[in-house]
Amino acid sequence: MSEPLPLVDAHHHVWDLARRPQPWLDEAGHEPIRRSFSADDLRRAATRPVAGRRLTGTVVVQCVASVPETVELLDLADEDPLIGAVVGWADLTAPGVGDVLDELRSRPSGGYLRALRHVVQGESDPEWLQQPAVERGLRAVQDRDLAYDVLIRNHQFPQAMRLAQRFPGLPLVLDHAGKPPVGHPALPDWTRAVRALAAHPQVRCKVSGLITEADWGAWTTADIRPVWDTLLTAFGPDRLMFGSDWPVCVLAGGWDRWAATVEELLDACSPHEKQAVLHDTATAFYRLAEHKKQGEAPCC
Repeated sequence: MSEPLPLVDAHHHVWDLARRPQPWLDEAGHEPIRRSFSADDLRRAATRPVAGRRLTGTVVVQCVASVPETVELLDLADEDPLIGAVVGWADLTAPGVGDVLDELRSRPSGGYLRALRHVVQGESDPEWLQQPAVERGLRAVQDRDLAYDVLIRNHQFPQAMRLAQRFPGLPLVLDHAGKPPVGHPALPDWTRAVRALAAHPQVRCKVSGLITEADWGAWTTADIRPVWDTLLTAFGPDRLMFGSDWPVCVLAGGWDRWAATVEELLDACSPHEKQAVLHDTATAFYRLAEHKKQGEAPCC
């Protein structure tokens, strides 16, 4: 029997509430995920393949503004063969952010740090990414050959576009497709903004987090398809990467339902296009082939 084709999940989270609180989980409606989640929980959840592919590698992404959390994620990646890269956090506004990044990268597990992220969606300053201190921090990220995950909401696209213009050499990936207002009248505004951002060749996009931007209990594939069609046209498959946003996706159906939806969306795509979205784009962007020990097997 032939080996299953590989599947990379470019965006998932883990957290241990006994070790590190997650204040955002206190929001109403988050009760189903108000507990600890581990990489083994993801293994158990990811039972449904996508286009015949089963999960073989992941990128774990920070949740809170905490360097110690990033250290924990790096050490987890060093221990767990499923995790190939970490998107961590450091205070971009701090004058010594470069030293912090160097310290993180000098750890035995530091090679797994491939990108930084800040929860810009929670910042009220409409030019947060253009603050001089933030731009100084982003230059430190770029100088260390790291990438940057852009987490914004629909109204924050202007600062993401200015970021792409001012940092053409910094690899960027748009998390959760910029949180499109699925099924709402504002979707055409998101469509125009995504197309404009995609004009910058250093930008990639995660096909993730879409179902939690829809009606959690009533969304259908038809609701997601206009977003997918826009992303495929704007970025092309070679600049799109699949992500589960697990366990947040549990709020709107979980891994199996999202996996089935992605498979349906990809149905008209060629094998090459499916390979790009489900494996190659994330593997290249996050350099997933690096640092894993020789002989390590995929999780499942």
